[in-house]
Amino acid sequence: MERSAVRGTSAAPSLHHPLIAVAGLAIEASTFSPARTEAAAFHPRRGDEVFDAYPFMSPGSPLREAADWHGALVGRALPGGIVTRDAFESLTAEMLERLRGIIADHGPLDGLWFDIHGAMTVEGLDDAETVLLRRVREVIGPDVLVSSSMDLHGNVSADFVRLTDLITCYRMAPHEDELETKERATRNLVQRLRDHAGRPFKAWVPVPVLLPGEKTSTRVEPAKSIYRHVGEVAERPGVLDAAVWVGYAWADEPRNQAAVVVTGDDRDAVSAGAEELAAMFWAARDEFAFVAPTGTLDECLDAALRSDVRPYFISDSGDNPTAGGAGDVTWTLQRLLDDPRVTGLGQGAAESPRTVIYASLPAPEAVRTAVEAGVGATVTVTGGAAVDDLHAGPVTMTGVVHAIRYGDRDAKTEVVLRVGGLHVILTELRKPYHHEHDFTDLDLDPRHADIVIVKIGYLEPELFDMAADWMMALTPGGVDQDLIRLGHHRIQRPMVPYDPGDFTPDLHARMIDRMF
Repeated sequence: MERSAVRGTSAAPSLHHPLIAVAGLAIEASTFSPARTEAAAFHPRRGDEVFDAYPFMSPGSPLREAADWHGALVGRALPGGIVTRDAFESLTAEMLERLRGIIADHGPLDGLWFDIHGAMTVEGLDDAETVLLRRVREVIGPDVLVSSSMDLHGNVSADFVRLTDLITCYRMAPHEDELETKERATRNLVQRLRDHAGRPFKAWVPVPVLLPGEKTSTRVEPAKSIYRHVGEVAERPGVLDAAVWVGYAWADEPRNQAAVVVTGDDRDAVSAGAEELAAMFWAARDEFAFVAPTGTLDECLDAALRSDVRPYFISDSGDNPTAGGAGDVTWTLQRLLDDPRVTGLGQGAAESPRTVIYASLPAPEAVRTAVEAGVGATVTVTGGAAVDDLHAGPVTMTGVVHAIRYGDRDAKTEVVLRVGGLHVILTELRKPYHHEHDFTDLDLDPRHADIVIVKIGYLEPELFDMAADWMMALTPGGVDQDLIRLGHHRIQRPMVPYDPGDFTPDLHARMIDRMF
């Protein structure tokens, strides 16, 4: 890519300080949840506040100093339901207007960092990230170098690969390398511009496998070896980056499947690396298994109650808000409230009372009632199933207000209601509970609880380190681990596990040319 093709010969002095904008919208959006995601859920950052989310881009850092960076708009929402069309259009319009402003004030761009997730589903649209990037390209022009960073649970269509130039995704699940991945995307972009390196070759291979993240954790095989090999391919001569996406299993769109993209300056090395990774993923299609022992809720509770180790964690996986669940499915909580072994109340209660924590249930009216009553008061509240009532209705419970906390970024107000030994966390808005302080801030001690039940799939690092033992309950909800039970209708077929894996897919590398 010659400098004059981007900004004209008069801009040549800024060669060592390229002009780069930052933009993107990120969410996992389940099409199997009745929830809808509005614009405010993205907590959009604008201008310089965009960089607050990236420690490696702090003022004075090497990357920040290596280019003339300008934030347009970056939004990141908790996983949830489908994004409304109005939300998408309003956020997109503002993003484009801000990009136009950057160009008007500073001149044509050299590069764009497109920071997304890759699993955004929007009402009335397929392949929403491609639609968004196409509109961005109409503003910034065809010659601007675009570097996209993504979650490995995103989706990568051929059209998206055509619109981007550099592309990478996480290599760890849980995503302990999130910031490392984003830094790699920006570093590759800056280096490419400073070196006049131009556009790399891009090899894309779709792999007809679609699995939940809980079967593809890089903590265990076969994903552990596959993703280790991703790094090895990326280090080969002539290769710039390599990435494998497992796809997003809880949306029903034609693009949803595993995919491989390898980029670099050696066409043969890029093609060979992509085919090698795709073949490796396909060969392991029948080896992927859940990252933890699984069972029905009853089986998980029985195991936890029998166990001598504490704390024993149970994942309420079907309504996991960090995978796209509505968060207010009451199916599991109702069963806990009805089980005297859990609450310690009524006939069948254990002689030695247990401490059980449940996180969590959005129930704004119940929260208001508890707040008005105050800590120590006994209240009867009803809540849940306001969004997702497909599996169970609202629950009613009577308990003592154990704690109240205000001002959480996601939950707003949190309340702990103690029903016997069961401590139920109620929230004004849904919130994932991934960190020890999420509990200790509510006067709860998860390390010394008997059982901790969390709406999650695989345990995030702090929970994983805390758990003495762990099972994943295969519960119903918008992110049900039983994909066949959910019922996809629009994905491409054949597709494992929806079809027997005895067919031979085309795993040859598609060399993707630029769209413009």
